[in-house]
Amino acid sequence: MTEFKHETVLLHEAVAELHVQPAGLYVDCTLGGGGHSALILSELTTGHLYAFDQDQTAITYNEQHLQPFLRQQKVTFIHDNFRNLQSDLAEQGVSTVDGIVYDLGVSSPQFDDAKRGFSYQRDARLDMRMDQRQALDAYQVVNQWPYEDLVRIFFRYGEEKFSKQIARKIERERQEQPIETTTELAEIVKAAIPAAARRHGGNPAKRVFQAIRIAVNDELGALEASLEQALNLLKPHGRLAVITFQSLEDRLVKRMFKEQTTIPDLPPNLPVIPPELEPHFKMVQKKPILPSAAEQTENHRSHSAKLRIIERIR
Repeated sequence: MTEFKHETVLLHEAVAELHVQPAGLYVDCTLGGGGHSALILSELTTGHLYAFDQDQTAITYNEQHLQPFLRQQKVTFIHDNFRNLQSDLAEQGVSTVDGIVYDLGVSSPQFDDAKRGFSYQRDARLDMRMDQRQALDAYQVVNQWPYEDLVRIFFRYGEEKFSKQIARKIERERQEQPIETTTELAEIVKAAIPAAARRHGGNPAKRVFQAIRIAVNDELGALEASLEQALNLLKPHGRLAVITFQSLEDRLVKRMFKEQTTIPDLPPNLPVIPPELEPHFKMVQKKPILPSAAEQTENHRSHSAKLRIIERIR
């Protein structure tokens, strides 16, 4: 079996909040190492899980890792981007489900496999595609996108305050010769940032690599489209649990959940709220659930994790 070491963050918390019904239908939108899927499946009797991943490596690994559940016909793997959630489930004859979980970001094996080009600490060709069937990769973004687009993604997706300086440096370097590798790009980013700003805040390439990865995979666009579908798919009392690892994703989830749980502005002095204006959803917790101190000590990648849960009430 292919090695696929991945510590699932907030594993028990996320699955506990789904209130798994043994005969229910569930979706894991981010199969990855199969942590959430395995725990959900262990609680199902006649129920079924649909597990999505756009990365064939994750599907192949879990065909072995979750083989007992496959033999029992409790799980269906769907090799696709979760932005196609509703149409892919419709092909399976599924129009409503009891619970959905998302564990966002890059899985540990994607970071740890140098040739995937996600890490600024490992030398590899610039790639960063979560779905290897996709044409657009990090090499094209870095070498072909115009200066203005680089500034936009570095600022918007990386929250990088030196976006213009970095984009200008990339533009100058690629005019001489193409920027081929992750370490080349990391050095260019480092050279573009003032020395004083490099002394704190971790590796100076971190924000730029995050921005390029989000752009290559259209992560925020895919997430927004998928969450809208996920909310539509939930049955009454069905729950949606989302684990985020960076502020852009978390703000998007928080905003979308707030829109669904907020009563619209009403005329003053209304004695009661008309039933048709009552929200269809409620927040399960006002504040996000964070990893325990023990989990943060054991798994450094859990530090920034936040779990938010919403429930359909009608």
